[in-house]
Amino acid sequence: MFVDHVKIYVKGGDGGNGIVAFRKEKYIPMGGPAGGDGGRGANVVFQVEEGLRTLMDFRYQRHFKASRGEHGMSKNQHGRGAKDMVVKVPPGTVVMDAETKEIIADLVEHGQTAVIAKGGRGGRGNSRFATPANPAPELSENGEPGQEREVILELKLLADVGLVGFPSVGKSTLLSVVSSAKPKIAEYHFTTIVPNLGMVETADGRSFVMADLPGLIEGAHSGVGLGHQFLRHIERTRVIVHVIDMAATEGRDPYEDYLTINKELKEYNLRLTERPQIIVANKMDMPEAEENLKVFKEKLTEDYPIFPISAISSQGLRDLLFAIANKIETTPEFPLVEEEVEDTGVHRVMYKHEVKEQKFKITRGPDGAFEVSGAEVEKLFRMTNFQREESINRFARQLRGMGVDEALRARGAKDGDIVRLLEFEFEFIE
Repeated sequence: MFVDHVKIYVKGGDGGNGIVAFRKEKYIPMGGPAGGDGGRGANVVFQVEEGLRTLMDFRYQRHFKASRGEHGMSKNQHGRGAKDMVVKVPPGTVVMDAETKEIIADLVEHGQTAVIAKGGRGGRGNSRFATPANPAPELSENGEPGQEREVILELKLLADVGLVGFPSVGKSTLLSVVSSAKPKIAEYHFTTIVPNLGMVETADGRSFVMADLPGLIEGAHSGVGLGHQFLRHIERTRVIVHVIDMAATEGRDPYEDYLTINKELKEYNLRLTERPQIIVANKMDMPEAEENLKVFKEKLTEDYPIFPISAISSQGLRDLLFAIANKIETTPEFPLVEEEVEDTGVHRVMYKHEVKEQKFKITRGPDGAFEVSGAEVEKLFRMTNFQREESINRFARQLRGMGVDEALRARGAKDGDIVRLLEFEFEFIE
């Protein structure tokens, strides 16, 4: 089974907790604070593995949760950082945030890595909070929560050439003749239900990868037929080879076929029209093919080269392969992600606008309680050690500094009102 689109959940490891501890050696009076920091949580890292061809493994495991860091220890011993969780993906995998649809990584080369979910930093132990005013703090931090997100993985095949055309025009036959690929070939529509890749070598020693994609039909870009599932694989190809049944064995007009397929490519992604296209007039060994080709050339308005061939008898294949190899050499790669960069002469720097996230939000619950939420305030909550009074006082000061108290008053909070933050409830005190 060929799997090329999955949604998974990833979570970086939480940082280890810092601890409250003091030195108690016999001959060291007033030893002072000695609580160590927690270790860093593990990142979730995706790495390209050349041997993988599909995203099949992700159908069976959809949750990836990295290990947390070790907690701090006494005698100022820091916890050990956790080892990163490495997840193998096939070359050609695009990782996208499920919520924002932003592309996080485009993984194409063997061994290439990308951090998809960052681990949290370790919490600080009480020795970090010692000051001349408070030389023995009973205060420590919990570890920072690891980043968690849902991501969509899309596999876009790494082929130089993509074969497109209606079902049963001879794409699979062509691939099987020019390469060692063995696609299923039969006389019915949608014989090819998964993309097939083949390595093609020309007579002069050049080579390239060709992909035979399931047949497109009218409406494919919007989900009709099988082709829409695999249109994404065209995005990486440098050259499109458009195979047309010039003998019109199924009663369709070859030029109408040509217009329909190009319309589908354009509707799916306007940038596909930038790809150079080579037209292959297949089944030229059959009656009426010569006459149809003559009419096709008269109607064609674009300046695309046309190669008459017969995939079954191998007629015209040598010249076609040379033309494809020449076109690949003169066509640059088309990046999937457009980046605006400023050339400084030495470094290429990318400037990206990032929307500043709101620190907190206040709403009213069904029971009338004030509910405080927001990424920053929730992170502070999770990093607070509520077993220690000093830590609770520090958390109250941090909320005040963020303006939560002021915002609650503005929303009408009075003495004794209930304020809820995650699973924690407390009373508002003036």
